[in-house]
Amino acid sequence: MICQSELDRFYHGLITDVHARGGMCAITSGMACVQYRVAQSTKDCDLLCLKRDARSLLEVLQASSFGDSKCSYRGNLTAPLDERWLAGGWTSHFRWRHAEGEARLDVFGIAPRGTIPWERETNGLYAHRHTVAEMKRTKRSKDWPFATALGVQMLAEGDARGWLHIFDAEVLFDMAEKRECPDAIRQRRPMLQLAFNHDPRLRTALVVEIHFWHELDRIRMRIYEQAIRPYRASVTREHLRAECDLTVQHQARVRCAEQNLPINPLAAYGFENMLTEALDSVRDLGEKWLRLLPDVRENFEELLNDP
Repeated sequence: MICQSELDRFYHGLITDVHARGGMCAITSGMACVQYRVAQSTKDCDLLCLKRDARSLLEVLQASSFGDSKCSYRGNLTAPLDERWLAGGWTSHFRWRHAEGEARLDVFGIAPRGTIPWERETNGLYAHRHTVAEMKRTKRSKDWPFATALGVQMLAEGDARGWLHIFDAEVLFDMAEKRECPDAIRQRRPMLQLAFNHDPRLRTALVVEIHFWHELDRIRMRIYEQAIRPYRASVTREHLRAECDLTVQHQARVRCAEQNLPINPLAAYGFENMLTEALDSVRDLGEKWLRLLPDVRENFEELLNDP
């Protein structure tokens, strides 16, 4: 089995190389949670890369090796590492096959559900807690405790945005007794008022809010999964071997993408359609809870407004 410290050094080296070229990228998700001490370990690396620096990162990956393994794209469902598709919310997946296991890298250009461009706030090689916590609002139940833990850390450091990331009722009740919450934050997340009123309905409100985020993520993933089908078929017909040079793989994927992969399928689907669909699902849990849901428009604004 690959040693965790060996993997960490390898991933850190990739990012350092990009920075040395004047590029901008930052580790997020699992490895960031380990860095912030809310998770124990992870073998994969999720990376945010400034869209304009996609070429620099690709060159670093082309020159990289993990042991005697060179970098290759992972699977036929991965978009090319290209500024155009990063700007449209696609993810690029890579791997290095090692005798003792795989090193894996997933690259994002835009942080899913991010309310600000992620590059405005970073901590060294890592994305800010705020960005990581927003990315953890997924359809996977296991991600939510990480968001809560990061939110508590943010409040301890005086960052009021931490209130936006706590999804545990008992923790919220406890925090409400100890800390102030700015009016602007309460307006962004109406159900917080229940915590300050010691209202037991907070527990149900949190269940509804989490379900709402689950639905938004499920719909988002479905939109991209449907949009990628023609591209996947096109890449499959290329018969690209993992042993091919990364540049050859990349050029073939770009050719396939230019013919078969929409740049921004979420924008084409329409935010209002996505929101309506998610709200319809939540409405089954009770109409009265809808007024306590946050306005999620800002969580998709960067993607939907990206040229």
